[in-house]
Amino acid sequence: MSISAISETVRIGFPSVAQDYFSGDFSFDTHIITHPDTSFIVKVAGFSMQGAGIFDGDLLIVDRSLVAQEGDIVIATLDGELTVRRLTMDNQCHPILQTENPQHPDIQLYFDESITLWGVVIGNYHPQRPLPAR
Repeated sequence: MSISAISETVRIGFPSVAQDYFSGDFSFDTHIITHPDTSFIVKVAGFSMQGAGIFDGDLLIVDRSLVAQEGDIVIATLDGELTVRRLTMDNQCHPILQTENPQHPDIQLYFDESITLWGVVIGNYHPQRPLPAR
């Protein structure tokens, strides 16, 4: 997918009228998605990650080829269900899938649970107006 690209950052305030802003096409595959063969777009349902700027209806870019590191936002499967959480560690270095909304519980991971880290979130698209229904 290609869209027109702007050649500079956008500042809050009034733009300079003396500049030509468009520099050609912009490809997500080239500029955002490093590993297109292992990257996916998933749609968020729920409110557990609002503190991280991830809201119900957002689109997340997920790279399955990356090894999750502490602090990454990850997609995990827990007992067959997908969830979005931040990967953190407790004082004993046990992994926790941390929520970013105090109304939702963190998930303390134990070795006997069926958990798979499905991928690492590398980007988030948050629409500023509702997306059209398809």
